[in-house]
Amino acid sequence: QVQLVESGGGLVQAGGSLRLSCAASGRTFSSYAMAWFRQAPGKEREFVAGISWSGTYAYSADSVKGRFTISRDNDKNTAYLQMNNLKPEDTAIYYCAASRVPDGTFRYEYDYWGQGTQVTVSS
Repeated sequence: QVQLVESGGGLVQAGGSLRLSCAASGRTFSSYAMAWFRQAPGKEREFVAGISWSGTYAYSADSVKGRFTISRDNDKNTAYLQMNNLKPEDTAIYYCAASRVPDGTFRYEYDYWGQGTQVTVSS
């Protein structure tokens, strides 16, 4: 099993940056593909970005391309989401997730979830 704990959320002005971290427990972190999802009030949880177990392949939703970057450090059992040029529409709870399935973009493809961290972008 994998336990995930997100951190790094907060309040930021539009155009600002935040870096989210997802710390994983267990010795098998490098066996899992990782992803970030987000859920805004009254909306479905949506895929933001994903990364392969090795970190060599990363992919993201069109809405964040060019602004958000996912990465991971398997030695530290941690995944990251660097968010630049934030917009008010990026306001949401951000969740990290782990999967044995590569390249997943759907919630059902992910087996383990963190508790989420709030990101609020003011205009």
